[in-house]
Amino acid sequence: MVEVALGTALAAIGAGLAVGFAGLGSGLGQGIAAAGSVGAVAEDEDMFARGIIFTALPETQAIYGFLIAILLMVFTIMANKALPASLGLIAIGAGAAIGFAGLGSGMGQGITASSAVGAVVENEDMFARGIIFTALPETQAIYGFLIAILLMVFGGILAG
Repeated sequence: MVEVALGTALAAIGAGLAVGFAGLGSGLGQGIAAAGSVGAVAEDEDMFARGIIFTALPETQAIYGFLIAILLMVFTIMANKALPASLGLIAIGAGAAIGFAGLGSGMGQGITASSAVGAVVENEDMFARGIIFTALPETQAIYGFLIAILLMVFGGILAG
């Protein structure tokens, strides 16, 4: 049986929170946007490419969570040394920061994207404005991503 230090186990939980919740937000957001896009394409086949663009926008939250999870794994689990519990708790905080921010942001972005697709079907001039509105919920995920990085830096996980 392999012995895993408590801090290392907590870091693994942090990595899972980061990618799990951010991925959940992206998946829900993309599903919501795709549902609106399918309806738009049924009305106007020329909406396919624009629908794909709106559907892809909520993907970034999963990417942010994935990056934080990789950083946590590389600098904690793969470091192959016993990690103190305090660093493991910081890792959970970092994972939760991007995970929960990505969850809410991805869902909000999907809802906005779905509405934007409907607006573009009615008026093609709404495309650029729809993209801008859809991008706005992204800022919440960026805040979570930055806090996760800062927690890892100031907490000593990313210290040289």
